[in-house]
Amino acid sequence: MKVIFTVTVLLLLGLISAKPKKTADDTFHDQTHEGKDHEHNPDYDHEAFVGKDAAPEYDELPPEESKKRLGDLFHKVDKDGDSKVTEAEMIEWIKFTQNRYIVDDSEKQMKDHDRNKDGKIDFEEYKNSTYGEYEDDADEGDSFKEMVVRDKRRFTKADSDADGSLNKEEYTAFLHPENDVNMREVVVQETLDDIDKDKDGFISKEEYVGDLWPEEEQKSGEPEPDWVASEKEQFDQYRDKNKDGKMDASEVADWIMPEDMDHVTSEAKHLISESDADQDGFVTKEEMVEKYDLYVGSQATDFGEALKKDEL
Repeated sequence: MKVIFTVTVLLLLGLISAKPKKTADDTFHDQTHEGKDHEHNPDYDHEAFVGKDAAPEYDELPPEESKKRLGDLFHKVDKDGDSKVTEAEMIEWIKFTQNRYIVDDSEKQMKDHDRNKDGKIDFEEYKNSTYGEYEDDADEGDSFKEMVVRDKRRFTKADSDADGSLNKEEYTAFLHPENDVNMREVVVQETLDDIDKDKDGFISKEEYVGDLWPEEEQKSGEPEPDWVASEKEQFDQYRDKNKDGKMDASEVADWIMPEDMDHVTSEAKHLISESDADQDGFVTKEEMVEKYDLYVGSQATDFGEALKKDEL
């Protein structure tokens, strides 16, 4: 499901074993706080709270076991041990889970791609370990070349000291550009590449809506969803700031990476507001467990990875 307002990166978590996909990411606008129908996206809550690494295991446990594990996790979020989670503690926890995923993912991929084990990755190492035998696959054609060009552009931007290779910090910026202000330009360009179908350097309203409401759905014969009209209005009123009928690079940046939006704080406020039953500004263990589906999924989740980590 396509969504709006913020961006995260869908990463390739290991060596490709099938035909290569977009390598460092698929698209920067596939997962967010609010869905295309303007209903809150529960997956965003789950990943923010337990971490992107634990999220895929959500449906492994029955509800009662999920509640038990969430109760155990409460005490890790409640840093001062006063039996209530404040907004500040929730913010700290969300930042921790996000950073843990980024660090773990970057370390894993660096280990996979650093073939000569010198603590750095040059582009040939990255390309060879990512694409392998498919590099010379004639069937890939222009699609493969476009992916390599895209990766090379991001690689060069992440190479802050311009020495032709990426150290651990630079490689993290390459894999997770949405978390590095210096990578803002490449995030915007990749979004333009994805949505700007006529390649005129802008995103028209038709392209904007088409990205959210794919052409095959438009041709299904079903009536236009209500949210589409809302998105068209969003485009006219907020996305297209200079009212020329299209979004340029600066407007795309304001859309996908708004400088005045603190998503962590927004998510923390949302989680507390939705689970603070007595509206005293705090979340108790009982309140958190009562709203377990908000934090860990409607079925259940496996906090195994989180709960096994001593640093949590």
